[in-house]
Amino acid sequence: MGKGSARALALALAVLLACSGVAVVTAQDTERIEGSAGDVLEDNPVGRLKVYVYDLPSKYNKKLLKKDPRCLNHMFAAEIFMHRFLLSSAVRTFNPEEADWFYTPVYTTCDLTPSGLPLPFKSPRMMRSAIQLIATNWPYWNRSEGADHFFVTPHDFGACFHYQEEKAIGRGILPLLQRATLVQTFGQKNHVCLKDGSITIPPFAPPQKMQTHLIPPDTPRSIFVYFRGLFYDTGNDPEGGYYARGARASVWENFKNNPLFDISTDHPPTYYEDMQRSVFCLCPLGWAPWSPRLVEAVVFGCIPVIIADDIVLPFADAIPWEEIGVFVAEEDVPRLDSILTSIPTDVILRKQRLLANPSMKQAMLFPQPAQPGDAFHQILNGLARKLPHGDNVFLKPGERILNWTAGPPGDLKPW
Repeated sequence: MGKGSARALALALAVLLACSGVAVVTAQDTERIEGSAGDVLEDNPVGRLKVYVYDLPSKYNKKLLKKDPRCLNHMFAAEIFMHRFLLSSAVRTFNPEEADWFYTPVYTTCDLTPSGLPLPFKSPRMMRSAIQLIATNWPYWNRSEGADHFFVTPHDFGACFHYQEEKAIGRGILPLLQRATLVQTFGQKNHVCLKDGSITIPPFAPPQKMQTHLIPPDTPRSIFVYFRGLFYDTGNDPEGGYYARGARASVWENFKNNPLFDISTDHPPTYYEDMQRSVFCLCPLGWAPWSPRLVEAVVFGCIPVIIADDIVLPFADAIPWEEIGVFVAEEDVPRLDSILTSIPTDVILRKQRLLANPSMKQAMLFPQPAQPGDAFHQILNGLARKLPHGDNVFLKPGERILNWTAGPPGDLKPW
């Protein structure tokens, strides 16, 4: 072991020793975010907006779920649980004339391969069909061409509806959604698949399942850096370098033999427990910048190490990501060990105290039933902050902006 490696190991051991002493999550071990972010995180949207839920034929939602119940458990399931939440929410109105926002419940990701991966190829036709239906049967779409409507689009690249970035960019956002507000997991600055005004949300991670894997809060954090997942996707990227823009491959090649790094492609049954024993959890991009690891890291108090250039993180106006996480540029992955071991212990301890705040964890989850401050309420807060609607939302008589015949020819076929 070289001098640099020995010094890094010594620093990491010192951090682990210090972190073990603050593992108990008690009132004095948590810290509230001060200022506007803390206030926004605890906002209550009830009374600040009214949402009308379109009653669509079940072929757009419930029949899809009945055909494949696996849709309830994958990382894109927010579209299903948001629908269920709104049906019984205090912000729902049955009078569309008094609604601030209109919601169209379409389960565009509930079309799974045998291995459980969502296929986005029917999604554009399904979405177009639903919009044609509401535009024909209700007057509200046509008066704004969707500018007072929101859609949950939790695909890898949102309403671009493709899991590979190059093809998603080529497709662009579905033309009929250009004026709507998109609620989506994908977020990357200056990207064609993220339009202004979108609300970036966390991917779905099963709250009940995570709850059953909680370990005693005084368990020492004895793992310095933890990661489980793919480093290469040889099936879809046989030549390498395209998947995760090479960042995951760089993690493996540089740190597979580093004693500070507990990294592997294996996904053990103790995965959730291991995160609770770790100081840092790597959250690198995959095909898209985001992954459920971000949610898991926050919930389990493991400092997220975010490796995804220009990522737009969930509820960024409410969650102080710079204060609870560590950002590492993709090109700096080879220096990951020195970056993490150089973080002062007091900075690490403060990040852990902030992560221990229950409101921070709650904001990342879609629990059943819903709870104050959860991801459902953060979405509503985001919608409420857009009110009142500006003058450009409603069209003048006879005015039309959207092109119903735009897009790839395959998208225009009936669904």
